[in-house]
Amino acid sequence: MKLVMVTSVEAFQKDVLKLFKEANIENFSSSDIDGHKNTTSTLMASNWFSSIKGSNESRLFFSFTKDQNIDTLFQLIKEFNSTLITNNPLKAVVIPIENYI
Repeated sequence: MKLVMVTSVEAFQKDVLKLFKEANIENFSSSDIDGHKNTTSTLMASNWFSSIKGSNESRLFFSFTKDQNIDTLFQLIKEFNSTLITNNPLKAVVIPIENYI
C-alpha cells in the first residue's frame, strides 16, 4: 500500500475525479488549497499591490491504494497532461507506507 497525492487547479477537479475512477481508486480524500508561484512578472511589478503574490485556487487529492492502481493513475495523468494547452499540469507523487493501522 502507498499514498498517492495529486494536485490540480480547481478547473480540473472533475477531470481528476474521472482519472481516479478509471484507475480504480474508489476511496480518497480531497482538500481546497492555494497554489502559489514566487515569480516576478511585468504585470505584478506594475500592480499597485505588487508585494502581494497571486495564488490559484487548487485541489489536493490523496488516497492510500495499491501499486497497480497508482501505475494506472500515473499513465492516465501523463496522457491527460500531454493534451493540455495551459501551464497547469496535474502533479502527482507517491509516498511508500512503512506501517499502518
